[in-house]
Amino acid sequence: MTDTQSLPEGYEISADTARIDVDSVHRWLSTDAYWATGRSREKQERAIAGSLNFGVYDGTSGEQVAYARVVTDEATFAWLCDVYVAPSVRGKGLGTALVAAVRDHLEPLGLRRILLATADAHGVYEKLGFKVLERPDQWMALMLQ
Repeated sequence: MTDTQSLPEGYEISADTARIDVDSVHRWLSTDAYWATGRSREKQERAIAGSLNFGVYDGTSGEQVAYARVVTDEATFAWLCDVYVAPSVRGKGLGTALVAAVRDHLEPLGLRRILLATADAHGVYEKLGFKVLERPDQWMALMLQ
């Protein structure tokens, strides 16, 4: 693991959904994430329940400081989404470490691909092996909302 993928001292990552601070995650995403602004608490709870969830926690206080979730069949495909780092801890490499941990957690599943969408964090994901789609013309989306 390179330095950009190492979790800074004093933090821990967990994939235990029971540890997710749903209040914080909902507040972060519904008020500060361009892709989820206005998302209802009920919708966030359903998203958490139907996904693999990852949190970064302060090792001393136990406070959650970052979040990511993955929608997957655990066999062929995964979608990495809702990656968020609290403003108070940004710039410490927590987001990169979180995404690396997610990637490493999924690796043994033998997935064909992990997709994500980002408007502004391409550099973070490129460090971890993500690339822009070579053939975006092969992908389609059905937009329901």
